[in-house]
Amino acid sequence: MPTTLIRPAQQQDLPALLAIYNHEILNGVATFDLQPKSLAERQSWFDEHNKNNHPLLVAEQDGEVLGYASLSRYAEKAAYNSTVELSVYIAPSARRQGIASQLMLAVIDLAKKDNATHLIVSLITGTNQASISLHQKFGFNKIGTLHQVGYKHQQFLDVHIYELFV
Repeated sequence: MPTTLIRPAQQQDLPALLAIYNHEILNGVATFDLQPKSLAERQSWFDEHNKNNHPLLVAEQDGEVLGYASLSRYAEKAAYNSTVELSVYIAPSARRQGIASQLMLAVIDLAKKDNATHLIVSLITGTNQASISLHQKFGFNKIGTLHQVGYKHQQFLDVHIYELFV
């Protein structure tokens, strides 16, 4: 099995990150975006990361980006600055290979070393059992459910709220 390198995302990774995210928009329920994003739209998201307490890490094998994890701003109001929202996305061809676990371990480790981060929040679609299991494995606690809060692929979807204090 090839070695997986976990590293900070670089500008040249953006097209691969976009492809992974747009695939999930069109085929999955991990994001409630409904229309694929352009490179310009994702550039602004990219620019918000790898500064302050908002890392963006990629998993790379043999020069190919297979997934990413990010800690993003949870909310705009300043009192939320020590809370971040976790996102993990893996390319379909790379799922069930432990890549998400490697990314989670690395991004949580960064949060624990960062005095600016107190809480990691993750919003997980109720039908995304792989993500639920991943978060439970890393000690996240489910604190609530927003019932039928999203509508995608002709179905209403619940969102579970998970948290991890670091």
